[in-house]
Amino acid sequence: MADRDKFAILHGAERVWAIAAIHGEAERLKELHRRLGEALAPKDRVVYLGNYLGHGAGVRATLDELVRFRRWYLARGWTRVCAVAYLRGAQEEMWHKLLQLQFATDPRQVLSWMLGHGVGATLSAYGGSGERGLAAAREGAVAITRWTNQLRAAVKAAPGHDPFLAALRRAAYTEDGRLLFVHAGIDVTRPLTTQSDSFWWGSGRFAEIDQPYGDFSMIVRGYDVQHPGVLAAGFTTTLDAGCGFGGSLIAGCFDRAGKLLATIEG
Repeated sequence: MADRDKFAILHGAERVWAIAAIHGEAERLKELHRRLGEALAPKDRVVYLGNYLGHGAGVRATLDELVRFRRWYLARGWTRVCAVAYLRGAQEEMWHKLLQLQFATDPRQVLSWMLGHGVGATLSAYGGSGERGLAAAREGAVAITRWTNQLRAAVKAAPGHDPFLAALRRAAYTEDGRLLFVHAGIDVTRPLTTQSDSFWWGSGRFAEIDQPYGDFSMIVRGYDVQHPGVLAAGFTTTLDAGCGFGGSLIAGCFDRAGKLLATIEG
């Protein structure tokens, strides 16, 4: 259906566990993983819906835990590599753009906006700071490049972090084309293969979707600025209990028809 470098395909899924935005809350993720590990069945698939970075104080520990759990899951022997998918969230999109800050038309404005939307926690996790970044932006492109190169080196020095961030997908769907998983939103007027920023910033009209999107009978997202918890409608489900903003981390289990079977929290 789509470019495999952009989209993850969940093959052979009987059930899919979708995990909401984490926002650097490593301890909540560890608890959710403990409970998820007890619930997983051989034909279950797992998709993480983005926003691993930002806001919370445990950004590095969160990525460490994501890498650890994937190794544990695949080592069980009754699953395969395609059984786990990781989506790029708004925080990961910002981080990707931040590492190219020297190419921005107005680097100071761009960085200031990012700092107002949670990227400061990720900077701190990799030894950076907004103040140093803004200072580099005042100095010019050479200083910004030096600053972003230091951040890249810090990510690469953390085992597994750079490959993890490089492998994130824009969306995921089941092999039969019935369930679609996105970070925050989607533009239903456009084909899946032409979507881009709508996945991260197009959340405003998600609740208004009142019919199937193409062949997909259910769209599941993991981030909503309102953090409503579990919000299920006819053709959409939101999973976001406010992890990173004082709430819990939630995961939902869906059958092949898109019915929400169970939820767990961390």
